[in-house]
Amino acid sequence: MKALIETIVTSLVDHPEDVVIKETEEETKIVYHLSVHPEDVGKVIGKNGRIAKAIRTVVYAAKSNSNKRVYLDIM
Repeated sequence: MKALIETIVTSLVDHPEDVVIKETEEETKIVYHLSVHPEDVGKVIGKNGRIAKAIRTVVYAAKSNSNKRVYLDIM
């Protein structure tokens, strides 16, 4: 899943070397913390959050068949 998020985000930003994804797994959820260069935050979030919503939709659809919820936190 981290590779999928990284592939999507690095194609959107001007500073792909600054893309950092950390995974936190708990009993009922998996949280992916996405950090990008400050200049690229707007590109990842998009107008009215449309890009962020699209990325989250793809991540939610691609999650494994586990019972854990998947969250994407953009910092």
